[in-house]
Amino acid sequence: MSETARLGLPLIAAAQAQKHVTHNEALARLDTLAHLRLIEERQVPPATAGEGDTFLVASGAWGALPGTRKGGAFQRRCLGVLSRL
Repeated sequence: MSETARLGLPLIAAAQAQKHVTHNEALARLDTLAHLRLIEERQVPPATAGEGDTFLVASGAWGALPGTRKGGAFQRRCLGVLSRL
């Protein structure tokens, strides 16, 4: 799947099934980035996170941080799932 250059928003493919899933993910990312409110910088995933909470993955972070290899990435909780942004 292709993404936009600046925000990494998912683009809908011409013959893609379930287009609403891609569109909803793009809206969730845009909502998070346009109104960014960081809770804190973390080395490990939070035990609990509220809907819309966003965390900065610290440099040198380790553990079960989904989709992260190094610091500087964001994690956010959206639709009940904590994921990399």
